[in-house]
Amino acid sequence: MSEHYDLIAIGAGSGGLSVAERAARYGARCAVIEAGPLGGTCVNVGCVPKKVMWFAASLAHMLHDLTGYGFGRCQPGFDWAKLKAARDAYVHGINDWYHTYLADSNIDEIPGTAVFVDPHTLEVAGQRYTADHIVVAVGGAPTVPDIPGAEHGITSDGFFELEEQPRRVAVVGSGYIAVELAGVLNALGSDVTMLLRREHLLRSFDAMLRETLMEEMLSDGIDILARTQVKEVMREADGSLCILCENGQRLEGFDRLIWAIGRHPLTAGLNLAATGVEVDDQGYIPTDEFQNTCVDGLYAVGDVTGRAQLTPVAIAAARRLADRLFGGRKDRHLDYENIPTVVFSHPPIGTVGLTEDEARATHGDAVKVYQTRFTAMYHAISGREQKTAMKLVTVGAQEKVVGIHIIGIGADEMLQGFAVALRMGATKKDLDDTVALHPTSAEELVTLR
Repeated sequence: MSEHYDLIAIGAGSGGLSVAERAARYGARCAVIEAGPLGGTCVNVGCVPKKVMWFAASLAHMLHDLTGYGFGRCQPGFDWAKLKAARDAYVHGINDWYHTYLADSNIDEIPGTAVFVDPHTLEVAGQRYTADHIVVAVGGAPTVPDIPGAEHGITSDGFFELEEQPRRVAVVGSGYIAVELAGVLNALGSDVTMLLRREHLLRSFDAMLRETLMEEMLSDGIDILARTQVKEVMREADGSLCILCENGQRLEGFDRLIWAIGRHPLTAGLNLAATGVEVDDQGYIPTDEFQNTCVDGLYAVGDVTGRAQLTPVAIAAARRLADRLFGGRKDRHLDYENIPTVVFSHPPIGTVGLTEDEARATHGDAVKVYQTRFTAMYHAISGREQKTAMKLVTVGAQEKVVGIHIIGIGADEMLQGFAVALRMGATKKDLDDTVALHPTSAEELVTLR
């Protein structure tokens, strides 16, 4: 005997929780199925604990800035275990809140792993559940390379399990997770080496951003080895790790190695073959602009689709899907263009729209770029002349703004409002006609010449 719902979400991360909550508001009978802690990657091993660590790292940088502002040198001891305990308690509090949230929203919580029996039937721990609409929102997991000794490394998940601060760390990868973890560890006092398979950090970002970040990370003391492919990892007799590289390099003496080479979708165990849904060669579920799969009544949202793998994207797509299915808004869907992104590096990055290279590839000579590079006022006397850089990418005679790229102190907070302007079709003249907030770094974006 099976239990029937209007909607079941597989996965209680940002996407699954959001689609069920919005559908329940419309009166739909909903359930979420989750084998792990509620909140998914973002709450447990992603955005939330990462931002706590970023705050700690930022405070460590500020301690170095005190003398420039007239304070005596401050060298307080740093307690990794105390920070971890406080961070974990904060995360557990969110987990507990979600249980109450689901109950208060009349959404059933089904613990366990879901397996498809057919397109509208799921089995969890021997019990079957059916639904008119099933949303796959299982997210993804960090990828570990298939090389000898890879098991000696940890992933970003393992980073949040560390009970002690590593003394010497190798971070393998060049994306935003690698950059963020390397920056945190370096600021808190670890000796950090980054191993990049190719030449650049953040390859898909605007060249100005990646080049400025590389300079600042090197200035902060992070050792960055470009074009360095790991061949094998070995555990030495003293317990340390030795990394053998394809170029013949032998890197020794690491306490920890962190794999940050990408993520993969958690679709393998769902038995999607029973539904007729086919995944791509990486395991992602293709969907149309309305989050529909190729099977009626089956949908996918969030990282499992392989598109814009960001928490706010999963939430926005999920809510719009519920609006369409239960709220009578038949054309409701997420526009995946011009999604703003923040990287919590040191310094942070905020970016939205086309990179300069992307704009020129599409619009050619119609592109005009405005940019600046300066030392933010905060760093004028801090003794740490960290650079801020900004770029506006415009197109056409009206100089419509199609890209905004910022790296520097405050970039993470200032981008949101400018992202709204870009989505609304702002031109360079619109920015020029806006009175500047002075003295701020943000005013540079409305005074560029």
